[in-house]
Amino acid sequence: MLEKNNYNYSYKLNRPLVMRALRRSNIRKKIVEYLFRISPSSSYTSEIAYSIKTTPTNVLGAIRGMQSRYKKEESLIDLNIVEEYKQGSNIKLYRLTNYGIEIMKNMNNDIEGINTI
Repeated sequence: MLEKNNYNYSYKLNRPLVMRALRRSNIRKKIVEYLFRISPSSSYTSEIAYSIKTTPTNVLGAIRGMQSRYKKEESLIDLNIVEEYKQGSNIKLYRLTNYGIEIMKNMNNDIEGINTI
């Protein structure tokens, strides 16, 4: 039960940071929405870029961070929304973490609540 309480605490503590990062970057938001749609599957950089109509460099910047354009502390990996794993020797795939799925479910619930007012 303690682990569940820590998760809820962590979720509530990090949620404002996550929401700010997603609002600041349309690319980050589109990546998370795309990965949520294909969840629990994963995808590789160029497939994500093609699906959200941007460049692979922008996708990598949003996911991992890239100098001043995409701050590392606001990257999807550092925010624990997306995880990277290797398949084979040199293929890197990305998927939403459980935390990322929870964020998206709550965002969708918030939007549905606004639409019913």
